[in-house]
Amino acid sequence: MSGIPAPAAARVAGNAAPRRQAALAQVGMELRLLGRRGENLVVTFVIPLVLLVFFSLVPAIDRGGVSFLVPGILALSIISTSFVNLGISTAFERSYGVLKRLGGSPLSRSGLLVAKIATVLIVEVVQVVLVVGLATAAFGWTVGPGANALVCLAAFALGTLAFAGLAMLMAGTLRAEATLALANGLFLVLLLLGGVVLPLDHLPGPLAAVAALLPAAALSEALRIGLGAAPGDAWGSLAVLAAWGLVTTLLAVRTFRWE
Repeated sequence: MSGIPAPAAARVAGNAAPRRQAALAQVGMELRLLGRRGENLVVTFVIPLVLLVFFSLVPAIDRGGVSFLVPGILALSIISTSFVNLGISTAFERSYGVLKRLGGSPLSRSGLLVAKIATVLIVEVVQVVLVVGLATAAFGWTVGPGANALVCLAAFALGTLAFAGLAMLMAGTLRAEATLALANGLFLVLLLLGGVVLPLDHLPGPLAAVAALLPAAALSEALRIGLGAAPGDAWGSLAVLAAWGLVTTLLAVRTFRWE
């Protein structure tokens, strides 16, 4: 038998149901708002495809062709959606007082975080379909012989958690303008140091060592291993993503302010 008295258990169950409903309602609202933001739709769904085509047709650096690019573009899609878009939109929602109103609803801070991450995951599924579809149709891309679906799923989940946690940490503690500037600045840094379009071994030694500890490089490497584009063991990269995800998410939940 449970150690929780019947009245207390009923209260816990009664509180849990509205919170779940609030989180699901928030996911629906996030998706509707995304559909109304034309510029966000372009950045989210069009830019990764443009970059895939551009770097495939302009091989300025020997990267191993489209097999190298596809995992990097997928990593870029995760970063842009779960970090840049999520962080900036949440920061301005907080600045405009939208989140303050949500604070008076059954939606808790952890519930808001779950709803935001769930929305990001749904968008990322669409991005994967578009990028993989274009790469396959236009450039004949296929997964490598050593592809591992579990590694790919783990990389997507942990990468999303790491970047969404960082986005919510910034959006919940900084001013909207600061979040906007910092998110865009970090995105450019991660694009250069994240192994997205430039292999880490093309960087100077000390810089490459630092870049390997960043979540962007870990995500790109894990996806390349998972898709069979690179040999090796993905556990190290997944561990880096898990560490970033755990720390940033816990900090975001503890420090997030509604206003």
